[in-house]
Amino acid sequence: QVQLVESGGGLVQAGGSLRLSCAAFARTFSSYAMGWFRQAPGKEREFVAAMNWSGASTYYGDSVKGRFTISRDNAKTTLYLQMNTLEPEDTAVYFCAADSGRDWRYKSSSYYTADSSYVYWGQGTQVTVSS
Repeated sequence: QVQLVESGGGLVQAGGSLRLSCAAFARTFSSYAMGWFRQAPGKEREFVAAMNWSGASTYYGDSVKGRFTISRDNAKTTLYLQMNTLEPEDTAVYFCAADSGRDWRYKSSSYYTADSSYVYWGQGTQVTVSS
């Protein structure tokens, strides 16, 4: 069982930055592929960024490439999302997610970008970007 707790959301002006954190309560955090998703009011959940279990591979949604950076600290069992040059369109509830942590085989990018690949989800943290 994995518990995920996001923090770091808030209100920021367009062009500003925020860093989200996701504290993972898991025995073997380093075994899990991790991802960030977001959901704006009235919209479907959207893939933001993901990282494989080792941290060697990262994936980003087209709308955040070059602005957001995903990282993980396995010693602190924490996942991060550094968000720069924020835009009003980034306003959403941001969720972190972990997969089952049981399959370490190579996977294509489509695995990491699909929300169905993730088993554990946090409660979300609100990010609001004002224009």
